[in-house]
Amino acid sequence: MKSRRFYSFYLVFLLLAGSVFSGHAIARQTAVAEKRAVGSADTKVLIVYLSRTRNTKAIAELIQQQTQGELVSIETQVPYPENYQATVDQVSRENKAGFLPKLKTQINNIAQYDVIFLGFPTWGMQMPPPMKSFIKQYGLSGKTVIPFNTNAGYGVGSGFDDVQRYCSGCTVLPGLQLKGGKERDGILFVMEGQRAIEAKAQLSQWLIKLGKDNALLNSVLSRQQLQAQ
Repeated sequence: MKSRRFYSFYLVFLLLAGSVFSGHAIARQTAVAEKRAVGSADTKVLIVYLSRTRNTKAIAELIQQQTQGELVSIETQVPYPENYQATVDQVSRENKAGFLPKLKTQINNIAQYDVIFLGFPTWGMQMPPPMKSFIKQYGLSGKTVIPFNTNAGYGVGSGFDDVQRYCSGCTVLPGLQLKGGKERDGILFVMEGQRAIEAKAQLSQWLIKLGKDNALLNSVLSRQQLQAQ
């Protein structure tokens, strides 16, 4: 009789203990999820860019300096022509046909990144086909996406609207556009000297403004500020 009572007591004890431990485990998981949702030291940043004359690349590198994100250049399996007009004609055909070039660039674990910067020049007043290929290939649903653009002075065109359209399920923050070179006129890389200083100031103001309204980005910027002290 005593053994039965002891066995019953032991079962009740195990059930109660399991419930307590399970409750603690759920609480820990919830706390971790909430912490990650509002931004933490675990927030990871990816900076993906397409650059023909290195102006967009220069801006991507400035963003890396302020976020310590991983920098990735988009390359296509078949490179675009070196000749400017030949590239313009090819991009026009691709845009009309909805053609998306295959990418040489591969990212093994896109899931680990929380914030993704997308940098590209304006091609044919749109987002370049290779960037469309990247977004379609990786989806980016659930990510915080931040576009940035360099152009010849004619603006971003539909580029930022294209980001919204292609990044289904993403949180897309307001983008930054900067004037770069004019390849058509032989003016190529311009992000140096005083122009680089001005671009860095514009970029810093943009990031700070975005960070005030986005906890994930704010956590990244705050972390970088602490490391710089």
